[in-house]
Amino acid sequence: MIIIADGGSTKTNWCLLDDSNKKIYFNTEGYNPYFVDSDYIVSSLKKGLPNDVPFEKVTEVNYYGAGVHNEEKAEIVKKAIEVVFPKSKVEVGHDLLAAARALLGKESGFAAILGTGTNTCIYDGEKITYNIDSAAYILGDEGSGSYIGKKLLTDFIRGLMPKDVAKVFFDTYKLTPDEIMDHVYTKPLANRFCASFSKFVYDNNVNIEYTRQIVDDSFEAFFANLVSKYPNYQEYSFNCIGSVGYNFRNVLEDKARQYGMSVGKILRSPIDDLVQFHINRKSN
Repeated sequence: MIIIADGGSTKTNWCLLDDSNKKIYFNTEGYNPYFVDSDYIVSSLKKGLPNDVPFEKVTEVNYYGAGVHNEEKAEIVKKAIEVVFPKSKVEVGHDLLAAARALLGKESGFAAILGTGTNTCIYDGEKITYNIDSAAYILGDEGSGSYIGKKLLTDFIRGLMPKDVAKVFFDTYKLTPDEIMDHVYTKPLANRFCASFSKFVYDNNVNIEYTRQIVDDSFEAFFANLVSKYPNYQEYSFNCIGSVGYNFRNVLEDKARQYGMSVGKILRSPIDDLVQFHINRKSN
């Protein structure tokens, strides 16, 4: 039995694959090693993994995760998984590689992630050959849930949010500007906190023009500051994975075409296509 996992900053999708390629899916929270340590991951996995799955039979874990930018960060996640699955060979890779493999398989092309955070790359069918760093949620992450959420929260704090939207926002969350500032600047996982408000943007039907403009501006920044900086980017189709890209795909597709890119796959989650990639690799 092997496990394939796609870990974002908010949620991790897991699939247990037995010898006959039967699939068992389950979820845990996300584990970004920039925000959590090995002990936290071990504790969370022990609480979050289902009890009725025969994990003792697992021989291999292929984990792709947000924040796994270097060996030091990968080791934080790998160490934790090895504690929970002591009999397994553990491989930890970047979630961007998972996105590329799910979206493109063994074909070359452009792949992006638009979820809690943002990432982009050029992929040659085997490995990532070019990546412009998103600079994470404080300095960058244009187009992401955290970027959209930050804009919404900033407008609320500054009194710039339309009054009809502000009333619904406060009635929904019961948060004052001071409480928002406290969450962002003194409590852990601020990126996840900010990204959670992208759901409000998606659900809002009070002033659609206002929230659509937030999304449009966010994707404009994403294409202007990241996508269009790739050499010959218009030669590629635009392929994307993530809840934000998927939920706002009508705006995203329009923006891609404005920047001269054809639209390929836009998926909510890579897990199904990623599992198929590993099935194909196992059979070859």
